[in-house]
Amino acid sequence: MSDKLLRDEFPFAEGILEGKTALVCGASKGIGRAVALMLARAGARVIACARSVDDLDSLVSEMHGQGHRYLELDLEDTDALSRKIANLGAVHILINNSGGPPGGPLLENTVEDFSGPFKRHLHAAHTLTRALTPRMEREGSGRIVNIISTSVREPIDNIGLSNTLRGAMASWSKSLSRELPTCITINNILPGFTDTGRLDSLAGSISNKTGKSVDEVKENWMDGVPIQRLVDPLETAAAVTWLCLPSSGAIRGVSLAVDGGRMRSI
Repeated sequence: MSDKLLRDEFPFAEGILEGKTALVCGASKGIGRAVALMLARAGARVIACARSVDDLDSLVSEMHGQGHRYLELDLEDTDALSRKIANLGAVHILINNSGGPPGGPLLENTVEDFSGPFKRHLHAAHTLTRALTPRMEREGSGRIVNIISTSVREPIDNIGLSNTLRGAMASWSKSLSRELPTCITINNILPGFTDTGRLDSLAGSISNKTGKSVDEVKENWMDGVPIQRLVDPLETAAAVTWLCLPSSGAIRGVSLAVDGGRMRSI
């Protein structure tokens, strides 16, 4: 995710979001980090959010342009979340993103297991959206993009809690797409098998449960992916950036897969 790669591989983005401010959740690593870098390259002033201050500090130092900063946020603490964003000023772009819950069969989860993941995903997204949409409407422009999963269309084995959560996020987003002011759009990105630490963790979990090696788990995944490789987080970030463009105002309430063609559904 070097600045050179952003410049050389994704030149379309540079400067196109000049004058916009973007709040990016879960920005310390993986897809969230790539999105923050891409939006900065596109000219937006980025407020990168996560719990890891050290990771956020290094991220801001890598960003193209000036005026970027980070905000330490625990998405599960919705009361603190409301307070911390109260004085941010105008925000034109909101990226709802957070790490997924642990894998495992759904029947092994207790009701209590749902609480934390739903707080940091659905509850946090709703809290942020309610707080920021009035500001977006005053600015005459707003873009909300939720990073969820292809499991909203095709549930993935061994991550039942995540499947349930992502489906709820997709339904929440589609409902909001019918209610938001005309100048504000909301859409979803559905990542497939993406080259992130989260995927490595999931592969390790499946390996422990099945006895297969991590390499075997990943090879089995690739058997169903037409591009025969993992998706680069910057490719996902390019799709997010496109949904944030001023010219993307007619794209509303969609779930866009960035999965290398893995899903079989239409």
